[in-house]
This record gives sequence, C-alpha cells and structure tokens, in this order.
Amino acid sequence: MSNQKESPTYLQQRLFYRGRKFNFDVHTLRLPNGVEGNWECIRHPGGALAVPITSEGKLVLVKQYRFAIEGRILEFPAGTLEVNEDASITIQREIEEETGYHAHKWNYLGQFPLAPGYSDEYIYAFLAQDLEKLEKPPQQDDDEDIEVILMSFDEFEQAILTGELIDAKSIASFFMAKLWLIEEDKR
Repeated sequence: MSNQKESPTYLQQRLFYRGRKFNFDVHTLRLPNGVEGNWECIRHPGGALAVPITSEGKLVLVKQYRFAIEGRILEFPAGTLEVNEDASITIQREIEEETGYHAHKWNYLGQFPLAPGYSDEYIYAFLAQDLEKLEKPPQQDDDEDIEVILMSFDEFEQAILTGELIDAKSIASFFMAKLWLIEEDKR
C-alpha cells in the first residue's frame, strides 16, 4: 500500500487571460474523494532576486511603486525570467538596471514558491557580493520608478520588525543570505 495520495483528475483547463508577464487559467478538477470544482492559477515564468551586499556590509535595496498594493515597497532587486533564460542571467541584468551596481561574486541561495495557493511562480535567490558601482546611472524600464536605498543588516531587520512595507520574497531571501554568510564564516 502506498503512502502517496491519489492526484486529482483534470477535467478541463481554460485560459482566461494572457498577459505580458503572466497568464491566468482555470482548471476544473475531480478530487480523489469525488468532489469537482474550479481552481484558478496564475502561470508565471518565475523570477530571480539578488541580495546585494557592498564591501562596507550594506544591503542594496530598491523602493518602488507597486500598483497592486497602491504604494511604494522596499525590496531587493529582482526581475521576471525571459523565455528560456537562466535565472543567473536574469538577475545579473536586473541588478545593473535597477541599482547601478555590477556584482563580481555570485552565490546561488536556492529557490522557493512565491504564492503556491494561487501561482506557480518560483523565485531563484542569489547573493551578490564584490559590488562595483557603474559609472552610468541605472537604465530602468519605462514602467519602473525606483529609488536605491542602502541599509545595514540591523536596519533591515528593524524595518521588518516595525512593519515597514517589505515584500515576502525579500524577507525570505534576506534570511537565506544571512544563513549562507554564517555558514561561510564557519568554513
């Protein structure tokens, strides 16, 4: 006898919306217990995020307007993966475009689902070190309004504790980077 649960049966899949960054579809499923219903899902190609740290130990963050929450939010530089693009290429481009820094040292921290209750998006997190400030200012996309902010680890942790608007992918990646750095110090 297997310990694995039986998977639901897919009865129908409908695409409701095709956007420039994601699609929205609805699946009609029959669960193993016989119940049928509709489940909505945002289909997203995934995103790459960097936790950039300057030689002075400052975190490089961006504060930008996000339409969905109707306000500015503090986050690490990140971007959507292009079709067939490796996440490491995505984030190298995005860190320069959003912050004006180039990183010479990269470490892959891991990946995690962003919002598995309604989306298939994964975030691929990287630690970016040995930063070099580029001579040219950042070349932001037309739809971006970004302010670059430097913070110490303590300042960032305090911002989390006081409820400053920081997105979940940045908080999760910060702690992944912090644990990675602790392990690196042990080596």
